[in-house]
Amino acid sequence: MFGVGRSSIRDTLSMLAAARIIETWNGEGTFVHKKTIEAKRVKNGGCVMKRWIMIGLMMVMAALAGCGVPNAKPPGEAKPANKSSDNVKEITVAGNGGKIEKAIREVIAPKFEEKYGIKVNFVPGLSGEILSKVELQKNAPQYDVAFYVPIDVQRAADKGLTGQLDPAAIPNMSKVDPRFVAVDNIGVPVFGLVIAPAYNTKTFEKNGWAPITSWNDLIRPDYKGKTAFADIANDWGFALLYNLANANGGSLDNLEPGLKKAKELARYSDTFYKNSTQMMPAMQQGAADVTVMGSYAIAELIDSGVPLKMVIPKEGAPLQAFSATVVKNAPHKKAAMDFINFLISEESQKQIAERGFYPVLKGMKAAPKYEASIGLKDSDPVFRPDVKKLSEIRAQWTDRWTKEVTPELGKKVKK
Repeated sequence: MFGVGRSSIRDTLSMLAAARIIETWNGEGTFVHKKTIEAKRVKNGGCVMKRWIMIGLMMVMAALAGCGVPNAKPPGEAKPANKSSDNVKEITVAGNGGKIEKAIREVIAPKFEEKYGIKVNFVPGLSGEILSKVELQKNAPQYDVAFYVPIDVQRAADKGLTGQLDPAAIPNMSKVDPRFVAVDNIGVPVFGLVIAPAYNTKTFEKNGWAPITSWNDLIRPDYKGKTAFADIANDWGFALLYNLANANGGSLDNLEPGLKKAKELARYSDTFYKNSTQMMPAMQQGAADVTVMGSYAIAELIDSGVPLKMVIPKEGAPLQAFSATVVKNAPHKKAAMDFINFLISEESQKQIAERGFYPVLKGMKAAPKYEASIGLKDSDPVFRPDVKKLSEIRAQWTDRWTKEVTPELGKKVKK
């Protein structure tokens, strides 16, 4: 049996079909008689086929030989493998919405495209959501670069969802301040921040309240019902817990003192907020006067006219960054690393600083317009948190917070 789909074969086989040598049906052909091909032994041991069979078969073979591979190209014309950014037209980047999305879409991406000729498609989402999507896509990645908060950088690495970074392909990595790094050679810090307390200076002055200088100063009856603290599921809420522990003799190996203080804090609070989109309006509208949040959010509130002051408590505050990772088996790995290297160039970091983030390069400072509000002094006790340890203990202490701290909410707030 053989296919008869090509026109050059069909013309030849129609002649054989007319001679009743073959039959065709639904694009296939068969010989009418299996013994149609006969041989006749002759002198000297040779064989001779019946002439009409030989002619027919020669015609079939000639037609088949002419089929070849449709539109075949010579070896030299084969399409080259995409081993670098060559021929890459676009990459896909997943990261936080809001200020990060705006900075990338409006400033970074256009300049990157101008330099490399590669378009940046930005997909906004929260860090945990991005991690879940990358995990779902692990067998067929759609993202090239994924941004995470520090703990999610560690989680992504533990799940095997990140590619190893090549310092030779990202030379600007050598200029990065190591205090911002979450996981070495996995995540590259890009948007720097500190998680710290902030308070409404106008309200504090009006009421004669002492300025906040310690994590323990967040727990005062003076501003009961006027707080905006994040829930433990948010990075800001988890930072509040482990810093309360640090301020009261605890450590990452023992958050018990922090949990005890968090219960007191909850009694003076109406609620714990889910995220910044709930917390920031509370501060803007005067529903809250005290908070703990990322420095970039504090800067944004100050820009909007809220009289806030950020505090680096005497016990210290965690310095960190939204970090960029190359997704494992990313469709465009080389272009992804080019983009990350571009993000941590001095030019890009200056633009990022203008949007209220700390530049992550050694020797660079907050933008002048933010120096008074969120600028860090060399004497400020900021520290690089142990992200691996935090990742290991988070689930346990989140459960404890939910069961023991949340039920204490509002118990000392007068209704």
